[in-house]
Amino acid sequence: MRDGVIEVGPQRYRETYGRYFEEFHVGDIYEHRPGRTITEADNTWFTLLTMNQHPSHFDVEFAKQTEFGKCLVASPLTVAIMTGQSVSDVSQKAVANLGWKEIRLLKPVFVGDTLYSESEVLEKRESEKRPQQGIVTIATRGKNQRGEVVCDFTRVMLIWKKGFGPMES
Repeated sequence: MRDGVIEVGPQRYRETYGRYFEEFHVGDIYEHRPGRTITEADNTWFTLLTMNQHPSHFDVEFAKQTEFGKCLVASPLTVAIMTGQSVSDVSQKAVANLGWKEIRLLKPVFVGDTLYSESEVLEKRESEKRPQQGIVTIATRGKNQRGEVVCDFTRVMLIWKKGFGPMES
């Protein structure tokens, strides 16, 4: 096996993503790429999909009257994009997300902003009830194109150990 691929036959390879429990190390920081520029369609569709009816997300004339002067990106969309950016690196081999906590929205996000995320491993421990899995806690920070932290949160995940789980086939 080489980094990022496994050989599944002669001159045939399959991409692999994510990390097994054993591959997480407290203090490591993973930069998630590519970045994601948020469009007006993204924000509108997300507000429709989630039934978020606050006019600051989709009513330009209303938003002009707020302190921001323009439409805000719905904050759960920011969290969803940041989580999605981290999947291929930190949770591709997860059994389940166990929770998000301490979600902080530190700066407004607007249409046209580009989000870049990174995750730091805060803690890892063996699962007491599931010997083939472990629990990993990460802190994810989302920055805009100016390098300003716009959102951060802590996420706890149940992760497969090497040799176990459906990604082994």
